[in-house]
Amino acid sequence: MLGNDFFALTGRALRKWIRNPAAVMPGFFMALFFLVLFGNSLNPTSLIPTNFGGFHPTAAQLAMIKIDLLAQYFSSAPTYISFLTAGIICLILVFNMGFGGIDLVLDRQNGFLNTLLSAPISRASIFFSGVVQNILKVLSLAFITFIIALILPNGLELGSGFGILDFLGVFGTFILLAFGISCVFTALALSVKSIDSLIAIVNFATFPLIFASTALFPQAGSPIWLLDISDVNPISKASDAARLLMINGGNLTSTQLNAFGLDIAYLVAFTVAVTVLGYLAARKALAPK
Repeated sequence: MLGNDFFALTGRALRKWIRNPAAVMPGFFMALFFLVLFGNSLNPTSLIPTNFGGFHPTAAQLAMIKIDLLAQYFSSAPTYISFLTAGIICLILVFNMGFGGIDLVLDRQNGFLNTLLSAPISRASIFFSGVVQNILKVLSLAFITFIIALILPNGLELGSGFGILDFLGVFGTFILLAFGISCVFTALALSVKSIDSLIAIVNFATFPLIFASTALFPQAGSPIWLLDISDVNPISKASDAARLLMINGGNLTSTQLNAFGLDIAYLVAFTVAVTVLGYLAARKALAPK
């Protein structure tokens, strides 16, 4: 189904991206901005008061309060950024997947897509080249974000047993989420007629998806209706699975392994379903009018 035309189209898109610094650098600064902003400005441990009705806890007592807070509400992460990193990467994946379809809309507007449709190129190659080139772009941003989180002060602290298998598991989780989300937004980009329409739909869809998940905030304290949405949100599954490996890598209990397996199974089912639906929607959008 996929042949040389798939690799040619994917390579073309990646070359355009690499040759345009304006398209590469924002991803780096976006990763840095979100980690610094959310990791410091919204760090709940920085809100712990140093005066409890006249009682001034010692530095050691404050440290214990912070540890208890992170343990109870933030998956026992050693630092807030350790909890946040997986969610920030998922946020970057989703946003970049959504807006990655702009090139496809431009190809339709400048006539390049019509040229492809008149050539002996399979519709599957057009669709999956759009999916894969977006995945390769955002994985590079995910890796940059991971490295930035590691070198930030009070940043990401990986579990003591974290190894290569855990690293592959973390990024395998991101690939599953990225593939599914990319299928959705690539099909959308091939269906709309203008960039304005794509941007409006992406903005409308991505913000509820992100904030109705466990990417940035724990479930504790959320209303029941939001918990129900979060529980079926693939972004929550990816954030939780990657976070579990980052924090507890190499030392997962049987309960944690079971939770990780269920999250991955859910992501696989989600990705397979939206791949099929996205391809069918793309075929319809690319059909002769």
